[in-house]
Amino acid sequence: MLSSSPYIMYSDGQGNIFEDTSLYTAGRSGWDAYPIDVEDWIELPDGGSLYELPGRRGIGIDVETGEMRLCEKGWAVAAFIPPAHTGFYIAAYETMQDAPTLPLFCYTAAGWHNEKFYVPAMRIEQDIRQEHSGFDAMKVEDGVKHLMAAYPHNRLVKHLAENCALTYHCPAARNYFIGRWECPVPTSPACNANCIGCISFQPLDEVITSVQDRLTFKPTAAEIVEFTVPHLETAPYPLVSYGQGCEGEPLLMWETIREAIIETRKHTQKGSININTNGSKPAAVEELMKAGLNSIRVSTNSAREEVYMKYYLPNNYKFEDIVESLRVVRRYNGWSSINYFVFPGMTDSVAEYEALRWLIKETGLNMIQWRNFNIDPDWYLGKMNIGDTGECMGMKQMMDLIKEEFPDLKYGYFNPPIERMKNFDTDFAHY
Repeated sequence: MLSSSPYIMYSDGQGNIFEDTSLYTAGRSGWDAYPIDVEDWIELPDGGSLYELPGRRGIGIDVETGEMRLCEKGWAVAAFIPPAHTGFYIAAYETMQDAPTLPLFCYTAAGWHNEKFYVPAMRIEQDIRQEHSGFDAMKVEDGVKHLMAAYPHNRLVKHLAENCALTYHCPAARNYFIGRWECPVPTSPACNANCIGCISFQPLDEVITSVQDRLTFKPTAAEIVEFTVPHLETAPYPLVSYGQGCEGEPLLMWETIREAIIETRKHTQKGSININTNGSKPAAVEELMKAGLNSIRVSTNSAREEVYMKYYLPNNYKFEDIVESLRVVRRYNGWSSINYFVFPGMTDSVAEYEALRWLIKETGLNMIQWRNFNIDPDWYLGKMNIGDTGECMGMKQMMDLIKEEFPDLKYGYFNPPIERMKNFDTDFAHY
């Protein structure tokens, strides 16, 4: 544990980062800046990186007076913390006039102490499947060559290779080409939501751009089965997941997915089948559960209907539909998770805490994946027209309170394989 708070950092605009020893790092929650408890800091995990925040001055705590003030020496600095870790505070800064909107990444507070970078965060997930040190670029490239040759006419394998693994370095796609763990299966070029922070599609007149290109074709069930069955048969802890960041909403392709699941299970009973979705079509979810779907992960920025609707801007579905989809999966004894976008100052508000308690009780939820929200904080709150986020308790306290009330609820960052669903905390002996 640190003996004192880390110092604030600033960028000179030329790719160089310095510390300002007259200021301790503060953290942002909602619109406001706060001191960060010393025990909340951890070393920046392997795979993390630092960002310059152009047009923004960092807010720190004066070492001598204890007062909040701006760091005038350069631009503010934030951290990207890698998968498996959840941040407690956003970087604290004041935005100057005409500052550019930030790209769709997470912006966690960061500081410098005793020659090391620190972030206020915790490791929420013990699964190592997306560890930065666990990827060998040569092995990925060799796997791409091998599988492209094995499936020369499969459009999905080509998409996963050329776009996901080699261009965007998607960890799930890279794992597929190494022959292990979770295999991504994008299926839908269309979507029935208009998420403000969509990472694969943004209107041409928007100030931000999507960080990756969306799938442009509708794969067939045969294409899906061709490469997923061998993966389920041979990979350790195998899992196939429909619904990826490079596509729209997979439930719009539920008939194809149902056909693929049925055909898959004719060939193998190994592994598990998951869908990452907005949960907008509970009747379709039920058909997929009947066909052999094992788990669902429903993405949401909030357990409150009014906050959800402002962000997702759904077409032809209601918040109640996503709640019902979670209920359906549990009725069929499947595993249900939410992909919960963590935004300190919103996620840990008292109103959100009460709504989340209701959602857990109402659906019998198995797991919360506490995932850092990839979005410009000012832009998000502005788009949502949120001026006052209400009373907040802090992310750590909220996590502790939920766990205390729901001890069987699992915390994590990734979709668990079938082995881990059965024995969540211990089945990593052979990873």
